[in-house]
Amino acid sequence: MSFKSGFVAIVGRPNVGKSTFLNHVMGQKIAIMSDKAQTTRNKIQGVYTTENEQIVFVDTPGIHKPKTALGDYMVEAAYSAIREVDAIIFMVAADEARGKGDDMIIERLKNASVPVFLVINKIDKVRPDDLLAVIEDYSSQMDFEEVVPISALQGNNTSHLVDTLVEHIDEGPQYFPEDVITDHPERFLVSEMIREKVLQLTREEVPHSVAVVTDSMKRDEDTGKMHIMATIVVERASQKGIIIGKGGSMLKKIGTLARKDIEAMLGEKVYLELWVKVKKDWRDKRFDLQDFGYRKDDY
Repeated sequence: MSFKSGFVAIVGRPNVGKSTFLNHVMGQKIAIMSDKAQTTRNKIQGVYTTENEQIVFVDTPGIHKPKTALGDYMVEAAYSAIREVDAIIFMVAADEARGKGDDMIIERLKNASVPVFLVINKIDKVRPDDLLAVIEDYSSQMDFEEVVPISALQGNNTSHLVDTLVEHIDEGPQYFPEDVITDHPERFLVSEMIREKVLQLTREEVPHSVAVVTDSMKRDEDTGKMHIMATIVVERASQKGIIIGKGGSMLKKIGTLARKDIEAMLGEKVYLELWVKVKKDWRDKRFDLQDFGYRKDDY
């Protein structure tokens, strides 16, 4: 039987559920999730493999109007993904009206040389009649290959979407071994899991001025545990205080929750040591961006 393979970009405005969809399809967490916009900063590849096909999903940062050098990086990373794939998922939220950001993305997608699928996520949040209006509105803007309504959170119709994508990709090689689920190294995923907990626990107090660097991962021969040292970087001293918390309580909470996710990913016991460092205005400094893993040569 022939083998099919292809790369599929997932693009859309911030917070429409791109990472939730990717994690659901993969069956485990590889992209961090938060109800804050612009959570994903790098293009994250999830490798979905069966006996007959392999789809390499490229989850992209939410496309928005950038206000910092980091924002520029994120938007360019998203647009570059469009140029490198065999199909594109344009994801929108059923419970949000089409906005300027969506129109900006649509203008880019009209020039795409590959099939574009409109995926309307969060259908569990609207009535069927409202969903029809959303479909008609977007379909009047451009011709999509297909329109697929889903609920990534509940898993509704996600397998149908995958089947639809498989129909539209060509025969090709298996790019990754069948047991690989992402092209990102473990250190990157560890940093992302820690950053996710910072975003979840500190809420509005510490917005997106947080970066996490995994400094080392070494197995402790005495305990048999994986010893991980990581640094949480913020822009202001006041943010450092919030992340550490009274008597170190917040940092301990971040570490405990992140360690559980990291242990689940690595399949072994972990000793996680966290530090917090202030780097003023790092999001607007190219040198700092490169140090923290946001490199222009990535796209």
